[in-house]
Amino acid sequence: MATPKDFGFGEEEIMLRDSVRKLLRERAPIETVRNMVAGDHRRAYESEIPPADYDEDLWREMVELGLGSLWIPAEAGGAGMKTVAAAAVVEEIGRAALPSPLPATLLATALLRSCGERAHGLLASIAAGRTVTLAICDSTGGWELERSDAHLDRRGAAWSLDGEAYFVQDARKSSVFIVAAETGDGPALVSVTASQPRLTVVPDRIVDLTRDQARLRFENLTVEDADILAIPGTAKNALASATPAILTLLAADICGAAEWQLQTTTEYAKVRTQFDRPIGFFQAVKHPIVDMMVEVDRARSLVYAAACAIDSHPQEAERLARMAKAAASDAAEFCSGRSVQLHGGIGFTWECDLHIYFKRQQYNRMAFGDGAYNRARLAELH
Repeated sequence: MATPKDFGFGEEEIMLRDSVRKLLRERAPIETVRNMVAGDHRRAYESEIPPADYDEDLWREMVELGLGSLWIPAEAGGAGMKTVAAAAVVEEIGRAALPSPLPATLLATALLRSCGERAHGLLASIAAGRTVTLAICDSTGGWELERSDAHLDRRGAAWSLDGEAYFVQDARKSSVFIVAAETGDGPALVSVTASQPRLTVVPDRIVDLTRDQARLRFENLTVEDADILAIPGTAKNALASATPAILTLLAADICGAAEWQLQTTTEYAKVRTQFDRPIGFFQAVKHPIVDMMVEVDRARSLVYAAACAIDSHPQEAERLARMAKAAASDAAEFCSGRSVQLHGGIGFTWECDLHIYFKRQQYNRMAFGDGAYNRARLAELH
């Protein structure tokens, strides 16, 4: 099957991207984000419970614009837009370094889309504004369902969930968790509401100021049959099917943040003077900035190629998605380092906005595997 023109990125997707960019420029400029997450370094890093701040009014406005439902299939109550549209939205969120439940909800949506009719009810609630996140990692950080620290056992007419899930992104912004649990016959995926009395959310302290993270503890928590999204024997296949989309969306977030780092560093090089010249005059500054641009463009082209493949030729999706995540992870590391370096002494300070993006990029870079990991997995495909 031929690749659609411009990766299927048409007028509808352009309008969506531009409207999200305009909204975030107006409602979440970097000054607003900085005041929200980095206004007080003691609160950010020394408070007993790490903050989990986000603008709930902005979130409701994003829901009203349909951003939560844009990627949900029409049969589940969503807009049924293409993956390239979801990637464009996540790229704009990365560009703004926005603290928001939307990226985590879209990653969860990717998995739910692979769970078939069992997930339609939860997808419909996401379309209505519900926030959902993945709780599929074990204590080692593994997410591929090879093992789980949560266990699901049959207790009469229902099930009992015990154990823990780790590294849950934006846990305190989410109202539902998709939990991977071992059953004895293989892993299953179940939905658990955050209000369950036998669920304990233990916040983690992480470097990324724009997200929160937590460990979930389950103690004889009742799970009904209707809450099981993927039964043993199908859960691994559902995650494998969703992995290209998860990797692509994470890479899109990286590209948006890296583009901000590139543009901000370029502007700084035009106004910062040394030896009576803007520092951008000197080749020692020009060349790293050009290298940043190349890294961003390479990663972005792979992101949209992967997103297009998910929609139009899924047999190529995993290969392109792993290439995109590997390239984006490398770009995250390179652009973060060069942006700080080229800002000189001010780049290392709390008052400079660079650290907000630097820290977000470190989280993104490692999530679902860094560049080396995804290249190793890519090699296994050939």
